[in-house]
This record gives sequence, C-alpha cells and structure tokens, in this order.
Amino acid sequence: MAYFKLPAGVRDVLPAECRALDAAERALRGKFTEAGFCPVRTAGLEYYDTFACIKSPVGQDKMFKMTDRDGNLIVLRPDMTLACARIAATKLGQERAKLCYFSNVYDFAAGGNSEREVAQAGVEIFGEEGAFSDAYVVAFAAECLAAAGLKDFIIDIGHVGFYKGLLEGSGLSEEAAEEIRGYINAKDAVNTEIALKNYGASERAQAAILALPSLFGGVGVLSDAEKLTDNPVALGALSHLKKVYAFLKEMGAEKYVSFDLGTVKSLSYYSGMVLTGLAEGVGAPVLSGGRYDGLCAQFGKNLSAVGFAIGLGRVLRAVKGEEERKPCAVAVAKGGEAAGYRFYKKLLAEGKKCDLFAGEGAKIPEGYREVYLSDGEGVKKC
Repeated sequence: MAYFKLPAGVRDVLPAECRALDAAERALRGKFTEAGFCPVRTAGLEYYDTFACIKSPVGQDKMFKMTDRDGNLIVLRPDMTLACARIAATKLGQERAKLCYFSNVYDFAAGGNSEREVAQAGVEIFGEEGAFSDAYVVAFAAECLAAAGLKDFIIDIGHVGFYKGLLEGSGLSEEAAEEIRGYINAKDAVNTEIALKNYGASERAQAAILALPSLFGGVGVLSDAEKLTDNPVALGALSHLKKVYAFLKEMGAEKYVSFDLGTVKSLSYYSGMVLTGLAEGVGAPVLSGGRYDGLCAQFGKNLSAVGFAIGLGRVLRAVKGEEERKPCAVAVAKGGEAAGYRFYKKLLAEGKKCDLFAGEGAKIPEGYREVYLSDGEGVKKC
C-alpha cells in the first residue's frame, strides 16, 4: 500500500486553491460580521446518541463512527446546523441568537465525485420567525454568494408545507410519503407515478404530486400551484412564499430568486421555507438551507430557526478562472540583498501583496503581476 496516498473522498488543498479559499472566507467573514452574526467553533467529535435520538436528515450511514475510551460511540461532526442548534438550545441561555461558522463536516456515505470532507461557511438565526425573517435570509444568502465571487447564480425557494398539505387526505403513510419525496427530489417522474399508484394515493393527490416537478420558475408558479389543491396547509405555504417574495422585491433581491415547489427536503427536519443556491458550471448546489423550527426543541428549548450553509469547494469551482492574481515579486541576486529587502518591505508597507525570492542565484520568477530584480546595480522592474 502506498501510504503517501489519501483515502477516497478527501484531498489536500494546494497553494493556488488555498489562496482562493482564504479570499472567499475573508469576504464571507466580513459579511457575517457586519450583519451581526457571532462566530462559533463546534466540537469536531460528538456522541452518536446526540444524532440517533433526534429527527434529522443525517442517517447513521453518513457518519464516521468510532469508539471512545469509555466504550461510548462517537462520530466526526456530520452536520453544522445540528451542532449550532445544540449550542443555541443548551448553552447560550438566550431567546435570540445569530451564529456563523467556518468548519468542515464529514460524510462517510459520499461516493463518486462527492467529497467526504466538506468545507462549509454558514449562518443560523434562532428566535426569529415570519415571512420577513425568511426573506432576509434569502437576501443575505444572495449577498454572500456575490461577495464570494459568484456572478451567475440563482436561489430556488420552496416550502415543505406545500407537499405536506398535498399529503393530507392522500392515503399515504409516512414511510410512503418519504419514499415518494425522494423520487420527486430526484426528478424521477416514472417511479413517482408508480409509487403513488402502488400505495393507493387518491387521484387528486396523484395529479398534484406528479405536477410538482413542473412547478418551477417565476413567482407565477405559486398561482399555478393554487389551482391544484384546496388544502389549507398547502395554500398557507403558497401564501407565505408570496409574502416572502413581496419583501424580497422591497429589498431589491428578487432578481436572484426563482421558485421550485418540486424541491421537497426532509419533512422531519424542515418546517417551512427551503432554499437552494445554484451556480453556472457546478452540477450540485453551492448553498442549501431553510427553516427548521422544531429542531432546537429536540435539544430541550423551543426556538424557531432558519439558516443556510455554503459549500466553499463548490463556490471555488464556480468562480474558477476568476482567481485572485498572484502578487508582485522581488527577486534578489548577489549584491542586491540589502536594497532588495528594503524595496520588498516598502511594497508591503504600501499595502501590496509581495513575494520575496531570496538565495544565491535567484531567477526571475514567472506568473506574477509585477516582477522586480535587485542586484548590485540596484532595483529594476523586469
């Protein structure tokens, strides 16, 4: 076995990408700070029972498990929202909190091109509810993606209440509803239809649920969706999204938004609006989040909650080609050491990013915006 190789699904971050990652984190850290979010760093190891005893989208097959010295089962951090909810409910002693983080999460089940170690940045707001709070989160998510360097992106908004409303009176069990939800998210119309028929869903429910994948686009899809049902829960979800959109228009953020009622996330986890950020050139969401008002109560304190997480690796793939240019460089040749070092320090004092090539026989470097050579005759620009 070649021990210099890495396990599947993890990788090193090399200098060029690391610079880009640092730049994205600096930009997002600035946005989080100016918006009043407080940073947290959650433990990298938690007890397995913390996640096994609550309703969450993190299945045990997704967790890296190990045995502690006392025999208890522990896991590598599988999800940041759960960790933040645990902190808000058990340690802060506040009715309202705005938390942010930069952290890695670990997914044992990831395969193919997916990564098992995922760098994320995110925010969680506890103790706020209503359409304006949801609209603020969507608008702030758009600001954050723009600050990270994305130019061509859209945020899809949905609401789990619409699907829940369609389920009422459909005759579907909880297990059947969850199976069908998976087919809908995968845009698998064939298996959706087969499952609806096999589980004996009512004809009206079948028609409405099969229409979900086509309910995406502008705000007009909300009115189209209203024609499919008279269920109060489903109609309430659509009314809420209309209010959210009205606030987004007032915020000037509606241009970043579309609607997708066919995105139906975990019903046991999300309680209302859900959002997904999509960017040109990336085949997976760069941002994901929503409202999960029942989560903190499972840790002992009933707090409303809404937030989102940004996948930093996916953001970098989306902005590839717009990477930060390399700084200028000063190459020091024999006889030019003192003058070269003084010039290098002068550039730094002026706020420029600069690299120093020291050592005997320093060569003129390539790939820099500006290059200076210091030798026995002085400093000159190459």
